[in-house]
Amino acid sequence: MPARTRAVPDADGVTGLSRSTMIRRILVLGALTALGPLTIDLYLPAFPDIAGDLGATEAQVQLTLTGTLLGFAVGQLILGPWSDAVGRRRPLIAATLVHVVASLLCAVAPTIEMLGVFRVLQGMAAAAGAVVSMAVVRDLYTGMPAIRLLSRLMLVTGVAPVLAPTLGGQVLQFTDWRGVFWVLAALGLGLVAVVVFGLQETLPEDRRRSGGVADTLRTYGSILRERTFVGLMLTGGLMMAALFGYIAGSSFVFQDVFGLSEQAYGILFGVNSLGLIAATQLNARLVRRVRPQWILVGALVAASVAAALMVLFAATGLLGIYGIAVPLFVILTTVGFTMPNIPVLALAGHSRSAGTAAALLGAMNFAVGAVSAPLVGAFGTGSAVPMAAVMFAMSVLAVGAMFLVARPKQISGLEPDPPITGETPPPAAVEAHVPEPAGAGRRGRRRLAPGGAHRPAATHDTAPGRPATLPGVRRARRQRSRS
Repeated sequence: MPARTRAVPDADGVTGLSRSTMIRRILVLGALTALGPLTIDLYLPAFPDIAGDLGATEAQVQLTLTGTLLGFAVGQLILGPWSDAVGRRRPLIAATLVHVVASLLCAVAPTIEMLGVFRVLQGMAAAAGAVVSMAVVRDLYTGMPAIRLLSRLMLVTGVAPVLAPTLGGQVLQFTDWRGVFWVLAALGLGLVAVVVFGLQETLPEDRRRSGGVADTLRTYGSILRERTFVGLMLTGGLMMAALFGYIAGSSFVFQDVFGLSEQAYGILFGVNSLGLIAATQLNARLVRRVRPQWILVGALVAASVAAALMVLFAATGLLGIYGIAVPLFVILTTVGFTMPNIPVLALAGHSRSAGTAAALLGAMNFAVGAVSAPLVGAFGTGSAVPMAAVMFAMSVLAVGAMFLVARPKQISGLEPDPPITGETPPPAAVEAHVPEPAGAGRRGRRRLAPGGAHRPAATHDTAPGRPATLPGVRRARRQRSRS
């Protein structure tokens, strides 16, 4: 093995780093990405209190959530290219400080309109953690190692939306809804310290983009001309829209329709979301045997079926609260399969513009989510039907985007990065995937050997960094074992 190697896979398929370094990276990136879900979800149990205190309607309170999601989308479009130009640390520190200020302004907002404005600013600042963390993962890893790292990272980030309403309910036992935003301000200050002392710069200066606004727009245009990327972006955005339809409507459905207390709603929200965490961890093992695009297809179909059943149960009243909570559990579980796989497949060919491409993915997620949230309120919160119908519509549209635009059979696979200048990659890392023709199966793929000659592809569950086993060798082994 050459002496100067940075990307040597270990037994877990992730580049050769000490386990303590890997755990520290997961915790730091998880803390950064958790700020967004906490900003969005922590105040959900306080929706009825905000409406009463500020003299606002339920729809107006839900619009503050819409403003947060729009801010989150726009913030990513700004912060992603900025991080490609100046590195990852400076945008994170600056944006998190803005988040602290915006949280303090939300805490003292005198009207629902002012609260909505400050929530937009808060969402824009919270976007830094999400988009830059994804870009950091793309800086360091690619292919299956990136999927497995993101799956493990989702265990940390998945806890945030699960626990946020529960934590918000507990905070409301000791203070009013304004205290929730004081807590968010304190969390922001803590994350500034995390970035300053716990995150090194991952984007070298020779890989930064310096073309200004014109170059950023050209990069956006070139990425948006890629059919596979656009299809995956739409698929992920529509699934997140289904999730945000749940987030926007669940507090009114479970508290007003089914009569749960703030604390009981928070607990139910957490229990109902455990499937998301379990799915992200199962995904890390599943991708060793099943190509990620087919995992996506299975998850999307399952979500559509569960959403259809939820519409039926909501309209007829069958099974009561269980007819809503159980399908929601299934839908959130499917989101746990989409969250790690979509960004890795979409970012596979964008090593020099990872921040910009990640910004487009995140912006689509929250822009479409911002549309689905007010739809729930517009059709009323007196029953679970509007929430269920919005989630069903978004799930079906996600299936359409995957099959009609992304076209899973034409997703050619995950390509390793070219070698870093001055470093020699291990032999298994220099293989390049040849784009797969439409309809080709796993055995139809061919790879280029280092010298450029074609050779049979390794099986899809070959461990990263391990020499590929040729079909003839495998047949000989099976014959010897039978004899």
